[in-house]
Amino acid sequence: MIGTARTHRMADGIRVPGTWRHAFIRNGDYHLTDLFIYADGLIDCWGLVTLEEFEEKLRCGWVATELPEGARASGHELASWKFSEPYTWLTPELLLAEVRDTIEQLNGRPDSTDRCLAAVDAFLADRTEERRAAARAAYLAIPETQRHYALGDMDRKDGPLQVLVLGPGGHTEDWPDDAITQEEYDEAVAYFEDRAKWIAEQPSRAPADGPATPVAPAIHLYQSYPLKPSDDPGTKALRNDYPAPVDVDGTTYLSVAHAYWALSTADPDARAAITEADSSFEAKKLAAEAGRRDGWEQARLAVMTRLLRAKYTQHPALAEVLLATDDATLVYDDVDSAFWGDSSGRGRNWTGRLLELIRSELHAERRG
Repeated sequence: MIGTARTHRMADGIRVPGTWRHAFIRNGDYHLTDLFIYADGLIDCWGLVTLEEFEEKLRCGWVATELPEGARASGHELASWKFSEPYTWLTPELLLAEVRDTIEQLNGRPDSTDRCLAAVDAFLADRTEERRAAARAAYLAIPETQRHYALGDMDRKDGPLQVLVLGPGGHTEDWPDDAITQEEYDEAVAYFEDRAKWIAEQPSRAPADGPATPVAPAIHLYQSYPLKPSDDPGTKALRNDYPAPVDVDGTTYLSVAHAYWALSTADPDARAAITEADSSFEAKKLAAEAGRRDGWEQARLAVMTRLLRAKYTQHPALAEVLLATDDATLVYDDVDSAFWGDSSGRGRNWTGRLLELIRSELHAERRG
């Protein structure tokens, strides 16, 4: 089940959230490792597999839930040992159910616990045996290892839940020999009624400052070398090499890329040649031959920020293209720079981040 551990992987420039848990892989000996579970339903168990393929890995014992006496095991570059009187509480079915729940949680969808509590609410609203049976089935669908946590009550655990879905005369897991009395059942009903009041009285948990993650899907700004403006450029207009002239201190550059490379060198002749270059590709080539000016590494972020502000201030139509991206993460493709580009998830994506900053400034200015 999902805990506080968080990770991600990059797929086609998109950040896919995930989490991990410990597991044993049986590859000859048993290896203690981490099982990575991602929101798109892929699981990394020494290789990315689908949920269906993961189920097969469980069935064949590649992901091990049984640890035989005397079997050799190791933790990578940490230790090795043999099992002595091993005890495990997971089965392939239980681990698969927990992984399914984790994927639901990563996507913000109801998991087995949420579905059970919804069935309980339906039963309390209309206390028929048919609805009790549905609530009981939903309770049993929660992985056994997670049922104690269903109510978030570490004192009573899932006791009231068991009593409610079993009803008078039923037998709980903890007291299989004693039938549930009417008094115990009434106490369970009262527990859930009090719980409903408490939940209703809780203040909204929505962040006061708005969501922490984008609402709009991420947008990948693929590498391109446009040579002339377009009436409908789409997100290509957000590329720094898009031909949108920018005026900086009285000098007009054919694009943000031209301006960036011209300002990066202290050689006035090289700067003039870069400014007049036919394409951003040629401008970069000329800049590479000229070399960078002193302190460029420390100044380049500020320079690029100023150039992007100039572009979208001086070209209102392009500002509309940027504003139309809503709050999407902008993933900038730059095959030559892991600083400015995303570089398949390994880069710093500073161009994308600065575009998001300029977009926010445009929104703020528009709203006064």
